[in-house]
Amino acid sequence: MQSVATIALPRIIQGGMGVSVSNWRLARTVSMLGQLGVVSGTAMDTVLVRRLQDGDPGGLVRRALAAFPVQRWVKPVLERYFQPEGRRDQPYKRLPMPSRLGDTASQIMHVLGGYIEVFLAKEGHSGLVGINLLTKLQLPTLGTLYGAMLAGVDYVLMGAGIPREIPEVLDKLSAGETASLKIDVTGWTGSEAPRLHFDPREVLGGAQTLKRPHFLPIIASNSLATLLARKVTGSIQGFVIEGPTAGGHNAPPRGAPVFDERGQPVYGERDVVDLEQIKALGLPFWLAGGTGSPEALQEALAQGAAGIQVGTLFAYSQESGFEAELKRRVLEQAAQGAVKVFTDPKASPTGFPFKVAEVEGTLSQPEVYQRRVRVCDLGYLREAYQTPEGKIGFRCASEPIEQYLAKGGELANTEGRKCLCNALLAAVGMGQLQKNGDLERPLITSGDDLERIGRFVRRFGLEYSARDVVAYLLGATAQSQLEAQPAMVHG
Repeated sequence: MQSVATIALPRIIQGGMGVSVSNWRLARTVSMLGQLGVVSGTAMDTVLVRRLQDGDPGGLVRRALAAFPVQRWVKPVLERYFQPEGRRDQPYKRLPMPSRLGDTASQIMHVLGGYIEVFLAKEGHSGLVGINLLTKLQLPTLGTLYGAMLAGVDYVLMGAGIPREIPEVLDKLSAGETASLKIDVTGWTGSEAPRLHFDPREVLGGAQTLKRPHFLPIIASNSLATLLARKVTGSIQGFVIEGPTAGGHNAPPRGAPVFDERGQPVYGERDVVDLEQIKALGLPFWLAGGTGSPEALQEALAQGAAGIQVGTLFAYSQESGFEAELKRRVLEQAAQGAVKVFTDPKASPTGFPFKVAEVEGTLSQPEVYQRRVRVCDLGYLREAYQTPEGKIGFRCASEPIEQYLAKGGELANTEGRKCLCNALLAAVGMGQLQKNGDLERPLITSGDDLERIGRFVRRFGLEYSARDVVAYLLGATAQSQLEAQPAMVHG
């Protein structure tokens, strides 16, 4: 286990939220303020090609691609997807959905997506930058991690599952060796679980050693923390302990499911992490979920934490990726105390509870959800399953119901499921125009702190910055230090 004495420990970790909500601009701002800025690693291949199709304003994506060490992978991407004048109200060209494990073309796109986001976040300064991935999204993991490592990422954070193989993966990739990841396949009857392999030499044309980033698993139980600290190959460098008030996917409650009058899962004492047991593991930890205040930071430090992870306050800052008008509408509601967050037990195809902000015109409204024609054209949350022929197929509980049933899925699993892939991209201004002429509607995920953000918005305004958030969290003593630092320059 690596000595924590060698690790720089930020007080504040900016949450790695949504699809491109925690974009490179937000992470770079926070990083330059001396804290840990984190980019979202979800769907970075699609984000890459949609930015190119939207004209790549300022040439930022092309600048990052020009720095990629193997240009033979870059040229065909630019030729196919870059549209100098933008799409002009045409649908986005889609990336092919992987139909098998080990799809090299797909992995290359994940590599490029991870590389670009971290490259831009780290450009021009020496601050720390992390990347956040979802354990449940297995097929993009190895390529995205390697791309981020090529760009010099400092931290990797992963939740929404049990990332027990990731420490060894990081060791292998940093040494330039082939890494592999077990793929969960429903109904698999083979003697050994299928594995996805990734050989860095196929990307670079030869072996190259890279800096091994620190790994912080996002956990919600003492048993998982103990497992990851003591029973995995490779090392971890700490934990983010996330409570059920955090945004995005939440761990389901332990024990028999119980729901409140709104239909939300009820969490109890069994879902509270014992910090004394965590401290006994001898690794630093950060508290997340409802921690977006200076009082919460001081309380976390008093409990022995290295600091806090904060999502909601950063998510609605000027630097975040939320579409500007959508962001403003949410903050106006929040300032009036009129915004609510619902822990939806059915929205995500993964089966994990998923936090949804109730905002007019989004899929949080039943009538908007009912009008949407089901389509699965991105496929990040698809479930791998064994076909009757013994092969691996892919299905999603949010895809057209007849297709899902034809693949052996159960009708009950489709109830209330939302296409998070399309909806989260729409929330950052990258909604697809579908073949029937419908524009994908957004869905906003936020922590419960959104219901308490009104006081902050009334103080800092509807167009506050990530600098305001950091200064607020650290308190008045940090304000003068932040004001003395150079203002951020966005390309």
